[in-house]
Amino acid sequence: MSVVRMAPLLVLLMSGLTPGVEAQPRVTTPVPAPLPAPQVAPSQRTLRVEGMGEVKVAPDEAFITLAMETLAPTAKAAAEDNARKLDKVITALVQAGIPRKEIETRNYAVFPEYTPQTRVDEVPKLRGYRVSNLVEVHVRELARVGALLDTALGAGANRVDSVRFGLSKPETVQGDALRDAVERARQSAQVLATALGVKLGPVLDASTVTEPQRPMPLAARFEMASGAAAADVTTPIQPEEQTVRATVTLIFAIESGAAAPGR
Repeated sequence: MSVVRMAPLLVLLMSGLTPGVEAQPRVTTPVPAPLPAPQVAPSQRTLRVEGMGEVKVAPDEAFITLAMETLAPTAKAAAEDNARKLDKVITALVQAGIPRKEIETRNYAVFPEYTPQTRVDEVPKLRGYRVSNLVEVHVRELARVGALLDTALGAGANRVDSVRFGLSKPETVQGDALRDAVERARQSAQVLATALGVKLGPVLDASTVTEPQRPMPLAARFEMASGAAAADVTTPIQPEEQTVRATVTLIFAIESGAAAPGR
């Protein structure tokens, strides 16, 4: 007599069924198939290497983040004052040649402000309401960044958060970084093969990761020039080179029965 054994999980599921009621088919969500692994025979000897390449280029765009902050007894008064003053700043930038579409609001906040407490048991006293309107200015002519900062500050902007530089088309240099990464990986593979006394075969698999280019912030302190010299002073700004990186992984075959040259 043959004995049929059921898996414990299946027995548990069947025991919970009511007599006379058929089990309903279970609906499952298809699980995406994993990415296919490189087609390398189990007996194939391989050598896996990684290479990182990078290219440094001069930036061709800048982003100025500046803000207008106002304080008034009421939130409405602070907001109205802020709108009036910031509009003056934006108008000055537009007159300086910056299109309005290149000036975007990044953050707008209204919050109460209290006078500092001198004693622990002192009840906080409302000082007023502060409004902060943060805008970002996209500049395509880097030589004008300093002058535009002076224009914004001269028009009433009372906070400059950052100046960031970037590349408008990083993909144009990512190819150079990728080629550099491949060359470095090949060099590493050849060094390893020589040291191991084997000979490299063809590339069996290759993969790459390209790091997104991020605008580099400029850490600086901005102060308005005062007096008669203000009109003759331009804030000096020195753009920093941008770095574009790429990483590749190469899997080489090791030729059977062949030693590296010189071994």
